[in-house]
Amino acid sequence: MTTPVTQPGYHTGREAPNKGHTYPPENITEDEVRALIRACSNRAPIGVRNQALIVVMYRGGLRLGETLALKPKDIDPDSGTITVLHGKGDRRRTVGIDPGAMAIIMRWVEKREGLGLTGRMPSFCTLQGQPLKPSYVRTLLPRLADKVGLEKRVHPHGLRHTHSYELMMEGVPVPVIQQQLGHASLATTDRYLRHIAPKDVVEVMRRRNWSV
Repeated sequence: MTTPVTQPGYHTGREAPNKGHTYPPENITEDEVRALIRACSNRAPIGVRNQALIVVMYRGGLRLGETLALKPKDIDPDSGTITVLHGKGDRRRTVGIDPGAMAIIMRWVEKREGLGLTGRMPSFCTLQGQPLKPSYVRTLLPRLADKVGLEKRVHPHGLRHTHSYELMMEGVPVPVIQQQLGHASLATTDRYLRHIAPKDVVEVMRRRNWSV
């Protein structure tokens, strides 16, 4: 049997042309995140839980593993904070959460208490108190994106990217973003932000005038 000869860059159709490639999560706009949240039920316990789950990753910038490891005691509505006990590198940190986001989180906290779920169970658990699997969240977000007609790739880490991008564009100092994200060094945060979008380049280009 003769092996077909292919030219560089020619796709035989036997495998995906981008097989083996990985791509960074896309930034999601504020309105797109709102659409994902609204796609979750406002009344059903699972929907209320999923709204809060999205909010923690988006408004707190937490990694998926950090979010799923939270216990109720780690969320403090009075101070507007969430404590991550075991972040990357087993580092502990406290992040800030705005009042609007905290209100959504507390709706789930109250709902889970009404279901008889105790403080020993993870903050984000099944209705029987079992830990949520990361795979559940990774399939949940694309499903919600399909539901609202969002064509971007939606992934848990993309919510963290969007959080840091918004902070950068709002002019939040890099050291503050570093602490919020839980990076070990400013250099890591700087590389992270430049990977998402180079703020200085974006601002210079947006100041240019052009019309047809």
